[in-house]
Amino acid sequence: MADLSSAQFFTFKDCVARGIITSQQDSTDDASEFDEFASYLALESWTGLPLALRTASYETRSDLPDLETLPLDTTSTSFVDTLVSYRFSSDSEAALKFLRKTIQVYILEACAPPPVWSSTRTKECEICEREVPLTYHHLIPQSTHAKVLKKKWHSEGMLNSVAWLCR
Repeated sequence: MADLSSAQFFTFKDCVARGIITSQQDSTDDASEFDEFASYLALESWTGLPLALRTASYETRSDLPDLETLPLDTTSTSFVDTLVSYRFSSDSEAALKFLRKTIQVYILEACAPPPVWSSTRTKECEICEREVPLTYHHLIPQSTHAKVLKKKWHSEGMLNSVAWLCR
């Protein structure tokens, strides 16, 4: 089972929450109850997803199953029943349609390419927070990129991570 503290699970939970918010007619006043509800739904559906989806990333995007034909028969019945009971879905078919759409949004976010590091430029130093002339510094030294990839310490997408620092 994939780690429930993984970045992928949190991304999926956020996608579930956004899906609920967009389908919700009236607003909930208690944010903590809403968070618990979204967490519950995410957990109930997460464990039934194939491992390739639960570990989806930019590097593994080519290994993902086809989302249109992905069988959702392993989805927890409590996930479907909860969506129907709380009237977020009219029936089990609509609940599975909601889940499929949520998975599609999740895949788009989990498999998004890393940012072009030059576009992450800030106005102030990331350490001292002063607004002075900045230079970027590679967080993984360029001289070690080959070794980092060989030993699989970081993914290729992280090699050009930079921090904007003052001198």
